Amino acid sequence: MRKSLNRYMQKLETHTIPFARKMFLPLAHFSFFVIFFWFGLLKVLKLSPANSLAEALTQKTVGMQYFDTLFLGLAVFECVIGLLFLFQRFSKQAVALLIIHMGVVCSPLLLVPELTWQQFGVPTLEGQYIIKNIVVVALAIGILAFSDKQAKSPHKTIAP
Repeated sequence: MRKSLNRYMQKLETHTIPFARKMFLPLAHFSFFVIFFWFGLLKVLKLSPANSLAEALTQKTVGMQYFDTLFLGLAVFECVIGLLFLFQRFSKQAVALLIIHMGVVCSPLLLVPELTWQQFGVPTLEGQYIIKNIVVVALAIGILAFSDKQAKSPHKTIAP
């Protein structure tokens, strides 16, 4: 039983790992496009659930008189990041803008803790949403790590 399970797993790996290597960059790029463009568009349309958190951050930092301009700027910035991720040749620029974006969108953890933490070590729903950006940064690093290898490979697959 164990040997047949091991053979099955080897066969599965033989097919799935090359497929995963082939699909990683296109899926990662498309995922970033969907998330950044969609969430940016929601902000442009004034439908974003992040409004109240952004208002609190703006109030605490630069003042509400700048909210509309800054929030629209953030929205457009997110849409641009999303659009850049549609084109793999712009990966480096997209990741650079994404890192700047992360600095802004993660700042409420420190600057508006009353909205992002229930108590020490216990985030609110908004705080959890922000903390999950660790995954976004990790995926962006993965894109950078493999995009040059993919571009240089004649078969467009990534070596282990």
